[in-house]
Amino acid sequence: MAELIRMPKMSDTMTEGVIAKWHKKVGDTVKAGELLAEVETDKATMEYESYNTGTLLYIGAKAKEAVAVNGVLAIIGEKNADWQTLLKAHQSKGSGPAKTSTPAIETKPVEQATTSSSNGSTNGRVKASPLAKKMAKDLGFDIGKIQGTGEGGRVTKHDVESYKPSAAPTGKTDAKSVAPVVLPQVVGKESFEEVAVSQMRKTIARRLSESKFTAPHFYVTMEINMDKAVEARKSINEISPVKISFNDMVLKATAAALRQHPDINSSWLGDKIRKNHHIHIGVAVAVKDGLLVPVIRFADNKSLSHIATEVKDLAQRAHDKKLQPADWEGSTFTISNLGMFGVEEFTAIINTPDSCILAVGGIKETAIVKNGQLAVGNIMKVTLSCDHRVVDGASGAAFLKTLKGLLEDPVRILI
Repeated sequence: MAELIRMPKMSDTMTEGVIAKWHKKVGDTVKAGELLAEVETDKATMEYESYNTGTLLYIGAKAKEAVAVNGVLAIIGEKNADWQTLLKAHQSKGSGPAKTSTPAIETKPVEQATTSSSNGSTNGRVKASPLAKKMAKDLGFDIGKIQGTGEGGRVTKHDVESYKPSAAPTGKTDAKSVAPVVLPQVVGKESFEEVAVSQMRKTIARRLSESKFTAPHFYVTMEINMDKAVEARKSINEISPVKISFNDMVLKATAAALRQHPDINSSWLGDKIRKNHHIHIGVAVAVKDGLLVPVIRFADNKSLSHIATEVKDLAQRAHDKKLQPADWEGSTFTISNLGMFGVEEFTAIINTPDSCILAVGGIKETAIVKNGQLAVGNIMKVTLSCDHRVVDGASGAAFLKTLKGLLEDPVRILI
């Protein structure tokens, strides 16, 4: 007796999983609870433990190959079980192939004609394009000495232009009648590489395309004077058990502003709008293969030091590919901060099903007018991307005004 083991759906956006590593091979004994394989999803590399006990009779994909969700991951059963009949019966039901992977591209060497010399001459005749012959004649080159790179060794215009004679031209052309020609120098070689798209990048591309072309975006930008926030952060870090970043302060202020503007903390569900009473803020984290958005849950109820600790932990686990589905699901609002890269201002694509995302730029010293006088101020620009099906312009502007007030007087977020 044998049983099909199917690829589970390990995240809400997963459509297929790539086998990162098998911990068992065909013929090995497998016990329930033992680690069978590591599977790369669109969010992280996760361990898959067997729920069955028996012999591993068949694997549906090799390492680095993909298996669709509900596709055949493996077959486990009694040692002499007829697993082939089970697999054929499964495939005959229209379930498709057990695995999905990029087919190998067969390449064949280009056949070249056999020639009597390196420039494609046959029986004393040189194979060359009419233009190449004319150019060689005008330049006084012996075309028989030019290496042809065209089909079958044919001399082309490019070959004549690239040719450097080792001796003086051998034609009868009067040197005085020929203007000197400056030939282009070959200074480089065209090259490229093609990199397979990771599961994470595939999902990012699909979800962001759906968001951008489905949700009607509009954008509201506001400048925030961060002078008091800079001073407050310096004082806080003198006593805080963990270093507080400006991003932590923005996150805390955003959570407080969302509590005052529930329309921003909403989702579009087609025939209804969900207004979330809880505040779960997703924090965009750049990783090697793309972008992950772990979630700070009930952010409005947490202290700055608690938020800072949690953000650091989630970011590290994102880089190590150790996040679990519960870490990235359920956001009601998202923050994307590129200030640490020197970016002053940008717009972000909404992370559905959220209705808004806040793009945060860096803090820059700039000239401002203060009490009628020019002064130096620390200015930060933020841009709110909104789904116009849920949020109106006035609502978005009101939210940013509240956020601005909280960050320009940060003592209010500490109460």
